[in-house]
Amino acid sequence: MTRLAAVHGVLPPYRYRQDELTDVVAQMCLPTGANRAVLDRLHGNVKVQTRHLAMPLEQYARLNGFGSTNDVFIEAGLDLAERAVSGALAAAGLTAADVDLVISVSVTGIATPSLEARLAPRLGFREDVVRIPVFGLGCVAGGTGIALLHDFLRGRPDGVAVLVAVELCSLTVQRDDPSLANLVASGLFADGAAAVVAVGANRAEPGPEVVAARGRLYPDSEDVMGWRIGAHGFQVVLANDVAEVVGRYLAGDVDGFLAEHGLERPDIAAWVCHPGGPKVLEAIQRSLELPPDALDVTWRSLAAVGNMSSVSVLHVLQDTVRAGPPPGSPGVLLAMGPGFCSQLVLLRW
Repeated sequence: MTRLAAVHGVLPPYRYRQDELTDVVAQMCLPTGANRAVLDRLHGNVKVQTRHLAMPLEQYARLNGFGSTNDVFIEAGLDLAERAVSGALAAAGLTAADVDLVISVSVTGIATPSLEARLAPRLGFREDVVRIPVFGLGCVAGGTGIALLHDFLRGRPDGVAVLVAVELCSLTVQRDDPSLANLVASGLFADGAAAVVAVGANRAEPGPEVVAARGRLYPDSEDVMGWRIGAHGFQVVLANDVAEVVGRYLAGDVDGFLAEHGLERPDIAAWVCHPGGPKVLEAIQRSLELPPDALDVTWRSLAAVGNMSSVSVLHVLQDTVRAGPPPGSPGVLLAMGPGFCSQLVLLRW
């Protein structure tokens, strides 16, 4: 089995209360003199208390178009990626020269050369390291990235593979856009990074095992979540029926996946769930008939740091590993994203 030898999440240094951010969004996105009652309600309903941003709040007004915004993504994102990967490698007792594969995932900026290529001279990856940059998976990419690490290491039992996720969601908030989707996103999403170090079956590093993974692409759901990309960058597409899609499909997907491994929902000791927002988490809890405290780690992450797209489920995984589920017990990592799609990963602690 693939083993997750280390998970290391990092956050930018600029931390703000939700009410501080709501005030700035009102200035950026609402017409002069507009009633902000809807904005206040939306930002309150997402149950986020604090978030971290890539820049100080006052600097966002200086961004002028997609080019300057994306420059910030590359500079700040690369620094976060370096901190995440170096921290994860140190925790695993490995070096960058040990790494055979590095996957970078993001959906909030574009970089060519990609982030993991730019990391190579900073960290010391070998010249023959396999690189896979992934764009477009959004919130599901943390789970899908672990599935890809597992696929690679099944054929490389002596290997070491790294996943690094970087998301600067604050850079995608659209000025002068009072649309419901933009206002919800401006209250929910945040910035951060995380890295996972995985090792093949012949290595003895401690950590949870990856038993299996399964992805699912749902029919007729292309407009549920994503981006419209224009001169000002990424404009969020966020339909109000995400929770409905979850309720329609998730239980059957989870039950079928677990049954292949002789398991049922009550057997799962830890649910490592992406904090997609209150309505989505409530739909997951209801659909899977989970105990009231099953998603406590996810709810706490949502309140403390918001939704960091692909990064968030890895922060929840880090917190779950620290909590220490019973040795030998099964766990499920669950994330969803644009497509609309889901990713399940079966873990063993």
